[in-house]
Amino acid sequence: MKTTLALTRIQGSMGMERFLFSKKYIPFTYKMMIPYLILVLLTDVLVGYIAYTMLVESRTEMAETNVRTALKQTRNNIEYQTDEIKRMTNSLFLNTNFQNALQFRGDALENMLKMRDDIVPYMKAPLQLYGNNLRLVLYTANETMLEIPGDDMSVPIGRSDYYILSDQVIEDKEWFKSIVANNKDSLWLQADSDSELSNISYFRKLVSSKGGPSIIGYIRVTARIDELFGNFDTFPIEQGIDLRLVDRVSGLTLYEQGIVDEHAKQDAYLIISEDIPLSDYAIEVRVPHAYLNKDASRMQKVITTVCLISFLVMAVIGFLVARISGKKIKRIVYLVRSFQEGNFYKRIGFAGNDEFVYIANSFNQMATSIQDLIQNVYEQGIQKKQAELDVLQAQISPHFLYNTLSTIGSLANLGEVEKVTQMVQGLSKFYRLTLNEGHVYISLEKELEQVRMYLEIQRVKYADAFEVYYDIDPDILQVPIIKLILQPFVENIFKHAWFGETIAIRITGKRLGERIELKVIDNGIGMRAETLRNMRSSSFHSSSYGLRNVEERIKLRYGHDFGIHIGSYFGAGTTVQIILPVDNAEIREVMGE
Repeated sequence: MKTTLALTRIQGSMGMERFLFSKKYIPFTYKMMIPYLILVLLTDVLVGYIAYTMLVESRTEMAETNVRTALKQTRNNIEYQTDEIKRMTNSLFLNTNFQNALQFRGDALENMLKMRDDIVPYMKAPLQLYGNNLRLVLYTANETMLEIPGDDMSVPIGRSDYYILSDQVIEDKEWFKSIVANNKDSLWLQADSDSELSNISYFRKLVSSKGGPSIIGYIRVTARIDELFGNFDTFPIEQGIDLRLVDRVSGLTLYEQGIVDEHAKQDAYLIISEDIPLSDYAIEVRVPHAYLNKDASRMQKVITTVCLISFLVMAVIGFLVARISGKKIKRIVYLVRSFQEGNFYKRIGFAGNDEFVYIANSFNQMATSIQDLIQNVYEQGIQKKQAELDVLQAQISPHFLYNTLSTIGSLANLGEVEKVTQMVQGLSKFYRLTLNEGHVYISLEKELEQVRMYLEIQRVKYADAFEVYYDIDPDILQVPIIKLILQPFVENIFKHAWFGETIAIRITGKRLGERIELKVIDNGIGMRAETLRNMRSSSFHSSSYGLRNVEERIKLRYGHDFGIHIGSYFGAGTTVQIILPVDNAEIREVMGE
C-alpha cells in the first residue's frame, strides 16, 4: 500500500511538468521538416525568379529586336520611295526637251501645242510608273505658259495628279520665302496644307542649261507620309506602339500614328529612332514596356504553378521520408512519456545495430535501475520517515499521561474523589479515541470529540479558568482526516499562550472548495515577529514535538500543497490555520479497507 501511495505522490508532483511538456512538445520530425520546407521553398522561389527574369529578358529582347527590324524595314521603304521621287524629278530636270518647252514663248495656240506635246507627257509618265498616289506640281516662271490646276490640293490625295501653275502662286508663301532666302534646293518639307493632310513634299529648282544657270521653274512632289512608311502591320498600333516622323532640328512631330499616354512616366516607353534621307528628319518608335512584357503575366502564372507543384511534391516526399525515419523516435518519445507517468515496466525493442538500438538499450537499463532504486531506497526512506513520525506521535501520549496522572494523584491526596473520577473517565475516553483501533484516519467529528475530552481534563485541572467556542460547518463533520492534528495546538495554548487569569479558545472549521480549513485561535500572549519568523523558517523544528509532528504527518499524507500556517501578534493572540483536502487517493484507499 505504501509503495502505491509513494508512486501516486510522485505522479502528482510531476503532473504539472507533464502538462507543460505535452503543450510544448514538438516532434523531432516536424522540426526537421520546417527547415527542409523553408529550404525547398527558397530554392523554388530563387529558381522561379531566375527563370522568370530570364524569360522576361528573352521576350523583351525578342520584341525589341522585332521592333528594330520593322523600323529598319520602314526606313528602307522610305528611302526607296524617296529615291524614286528624286529620280522622277531628275528625269524632268535633265530632260532638255522638257526644259526647252518650259522656256518657249509663243502665242496661245503654240503654247498649248507645246504643252500637249512636250510638257504633259513628261509629267504623266513618271506618275504612271510610281506605285503610290502623288501630286506632281510644276511652278513655271514662263508667264505665257498655260495652267493646269488639277485636284483641290486642300483635300487628301486620292489619286495621282499633276499640276502646272505659275510661280507667282507661291512667291508670297512663307515656306517659299525661307527657301529663297536660305538658297536651299532639293529638300523635303511640309508646305501649305501638307501638315493638316499628313503629307510631305519634295521641292527642287529647275535650272536652264542654256547660256548659264537661270531658274525656269520649280518642281514639287507631294506624297502621303503613311504611304511612304509602307505597311503598318509590323507595328501593332492597337497595343500602344507609337510611330512618329520627327524633325530633329525643330523637335516638331510631322506625323504620328498611335497614341501616347502623356501622363505615363518617362521610363514607361522604350524609344527607338532611325535617321532617314529626308533632310533632318527621323522616324521614331515608342514601345511601351507593357508590350515588351505582354507575356510576363502568363509566364509568371506558368512558373508559379510549376514552382508550387514542385514545392508540394518535395513536401510530400520530405513528409514521407520524415515519417518513415521518425517512427523510432516517436516510439522512444511514447515510452519516455509512459515512464514519466509512472509506468516503469515497458521496454523498447529495436532490431538492427544503430544509434536507436543503443538509445533503447540505455533506456531499458535506466528503467530497470530506477525501479530498483524505488524498491530499495525510496520505499525504505518512506518507511523510515513513517517510523520517525510514529515515535514522535508516541511521545505525545506519555507526556500528557504523566501530567494527567500527576494531577489525579494530587486530587486524590486532597480527597477530590468526584474530580478524580471525571479525570479518569475523560482520560480513558481520550485514549480510546487516540488509539482509534489502530487506524490513521478519523472523522473530524471524532477529532473534535477527542479535543473536548482533552479540554474536560484540563477544565478539572484549571478549575474552569478558560472558555472554548466551536464554529464548525456541519457538512464537514464526517470528512476523514489524520488523527491528532488539533489536540497538539490546543495543548500548546496551555503551555505557551496562557499568561493571565483566563484565556479564550476558539476552534473553527469550514469547506473551501475541495479543501477544508481548520483554525485554532486564542487570545493569549502571542509571539513576537522575530519568533514567528524563526518558527516559519525552521518548519516547526522546535522543541515542540507536537507541532512538528502534525506538520510532518500532513505533508507525508497529503503532499506539500497542504499544511499549517501560523499567524500571531504579540500581546494579541495566535491563530493556527490547518489546510487539508476533502478527498485524495490515500483517503479513498484507506477508508475503503
